[in-house]
Amino acid sequence: MDNGFEKELEIAFGVLQQASKLSQHLVNSKDKGAITKNDQSPVTIADFAIQALLASTFKDAFPEDTFVGEEDSGKMRQDLLLLESVWELLQWLSEDEDTARLCKLPASRQDMCDLIDQCGKSSPAVEGRTWIFDPIDGTKAFVSGHLYAINIGFLVDGEQTLGAVGCPNLSIDAKAPLRNEDVDPEGKGCIVYAVKGHGAFVRPLTDSETPPRRLSVHSITKTEDLRFVSCLRHVDSALPGLHGTIAQHLGAPAPTCDLIAWVLRWVSLAMGFGNATVWIYKDRKRCGKVWDHAGAMLLFEEAGGMITCALGHKISLKSGRLMDQNFGFVAGPKGEVFDELLATTRKAIRDAGHGLWLEEKGPL
Repeated sequence: MDNGFEKELEIAFGVLQQASKLSQHLVNSKDKGAITKNDQSPVTIADFAIQALLASTFKDAFPEDTFVGEEDSGKMRQDLLLLESVWELLQWLSEDEDTARLCKLPASRQDMCDLIDQCGKSSPAVEGRTWIFDPIDGTKAFVSGHLYAINIGFLVDGEQTLGAVGCPNLSIDAKAPLRNEDVDPEGKGCIVYAVKGHGAFVRPLTDSETPPRRLSVHSITKTEDLRFVSCLRHVDSALPGLHGTIAQHLGAPAPTCDLIAWVLRWVSLAMGFGNATVWIYKDRKRCGKVWDHAGAMLLFEEAGGMITCALGHKISLKSGRLMDQNFGFVAGPKGEVFDELLATTRKAIRDAGHGLWLEEKGPL
């Protein structure tokens, strides 16, 4: 595919293969080195190791670019046992014969921490090139041995330009409805990727000989043909029951695809396991995080989908690590059905007693 970003994609594919080996090596372990961060979300030694691997590899290839990632090394610098566990995991990967060819490993423990912090303390550049990493999206699912994803997003001047998502335990032939526990029994995994203006594709994780399959969102003319993707369990940030209420108003089935990882929700929409999602936070002050969405949203958009926030605005990635120029997400097939979906979502927010949230200068 001649898209002007062949080198970027080649590096992304290679590092995702090795990052997937690393994460799958750990996913079968009883002790994943999970700790709790200040925001009460979990993080494992795989999160730290993969962010270091991604940062080291892409910085080696594109030293002038900006790099953003979810994690920082504060916990590691305070806990030498944690630091050593992460370092040992990277050393295990170095024994794989493909690693030196496909990746660049950190040179030392200090280099590893510095690379993690370079990502963890940076924000997307408004001008120029930015790589955004989510080393393990769906850490709760990962700890349980369920579906998770590794996200690589690439922005140029703050706009999504490339997305590449490694799905280490998601079958390329998976079927809807997709749930957290629907792990590929053969353990082969897949990569879903897109370049702006060139479409979205899925390919096997390691088999480069099999041609990629182009992804396309089927156009629909009736709201009853909407199929929602959501997170039905482990929900602590969204207005409860909103997906079901919206589906009922539109005459569509209640959501059946149930995924913790936001990145996997975008993947599942691009792969056709569903064609719509709505996420409205239970607090107007809450907003998305760039590593959960950058690049991954492009998969659905390039497959033919449309995404706005609840205010009807285009999703912006230019405000920093937190996407505070938007409130929530509304995604569906392009056309009149999307307009009805957005209008119904806004009505459901008002009916829930939160009409002020929809005002442009409402409470933040």
